[in-house]
Amino acid sequence: QVQLVESGGGSVQAGGSLRLSCAVSGSIFSLNAMGWYRQAPGKQRELVAHSTISGSTNYADSVKGRFTISRDNANNTVYLQMNSLKPEDTAVYYCAAAQRSALVVRWVDYWGKGTLVTVSS
Repeated sequence: QVQLVESGGGSVQAGGSLRLSCAVSGSIFSLNAMGWYRQAPGKQRELVAHSTISGSTNYADSVKGRFTISRDNANNTVYLQMNSLKPEDTAVYYCAAAQRSALVVRWVDYWGKGTLVTVSS
């Protein structure tokens, strides 16, 4: 059974940086698509970034150029480097994984419990 455990959330001022980590218990190689969703209060969960085992990556328009997703298969960990943070980035960030190649909600096989990121102006 695969489990995802996020860490690295916290509070930061606008313009600052945070790095989120998602530790995967079980084999990361069984997971094709991995990435990060976020959900702000009163809003729907949205896909922030994902990567596939082949190395392709995709980002939401709102974070392009600021966030970078990376995958360390040797250490079973996925990271989300977040730079130039804005107050609108405030949300609970969830690690997600799928055996399929796309990280759409209905195809997600595993979810982490989430980590809160708060960006103050």
